[in-house]
Amino acid sequence: MLLKAYAKINLSLDVVGKREDGYHLLRMIMQSIDLYDLINIDLAGSGIELSCDKEYVPNDSRNIAYKAAELFLKEYRIDSGVRIDIRKNIPVAAGLAGGSTDAAAVLKGLRDLLRPEITDEELMGLGVQIGADVPYCIAGGTALCEGIGEKITRLDPFRDKILILVKPPFGVSTKTVYQKLDIGKIRIHPPTNRLIKAISEQDLECVAKNMKNVLENVTLNRKHTLRLIKDELVGLGAIGAMMSGSGPSVFGFFEDMLQAQRCYDAMKLKYKETFITRTI
Repeated sequence: MLLKAYAKINLSLDVVGKREDGYHLLRMIMQSIDLYDLINIDLAGSGIELSCDKEYVPNDSRNIAYKAAELFLKEYRIDSGVRIDIRKNIPVAAGLAGGSTDAAAVLKGLRDLLRPEITDEELMGLGVQIGADVPYCIAGGTALCEGIGEKITRLDPFRDKILILVKPPFGVSTKTVYQKLDIGKIRIHPPTNRLIKAISEQDLECVAKNMKNVLENVTLNRKHTLRLIKDELVGLGAIGAMMSGSGPSVFGFFEDMLQAQRCYDAMKLKYKETFITRTI
């Protein structure tokens, strides 16, 4: 079974509190984009076998897609083994949920192959055990995500909006970014309700100009290249630009494809991992 595992961007990311166990409480709008890994899943005799076309991606229990298969087989007491092959297109350690979306695809694929009666909601409850972004990646589309990310409210679709995505040649540790975040120093929070209304009205300009990610307070101060990328995207015609997740990927929305193509051509000369894509 061949599945597409779609990347996500954040249209907003707010931190509204912190649990006693150290997890931050979030309120964020997530959006799927047409950039994806290909996940091929086959049943096998026994055990879990995982391969990937990128040699730096682990092929054992360190890989969240491996963990997803392991959890599914254990949860439903399934004796069959699984072979998983991943073709990576989504940059890693990029704030795009590349690992989580692979895990979500594995859970959905195994559900379809072995236990089709399992609902998305049940699968999402399983997914949160291995990663806070996994439930959203199972749901996909446009959604408000709360709690640690596991409470999903579907929003009106915000599809076919053009964006340029740039991932600079370094990664960012999500754990470190949250550790460095001082909630008490967050002065401006995303206007989440305004963004939800703009999404329902398909108002791209309003969304682009009101996007806010409070984690930029940390990552942009540590990685000044990201400020330059944001400025370059706007200078090349983006109507708004923001970092996705904990970074370091930065994206900008464009009102027409011609302008987006010109921006893509310019940014691709500087940054190898530059993509022109759309919301889905």
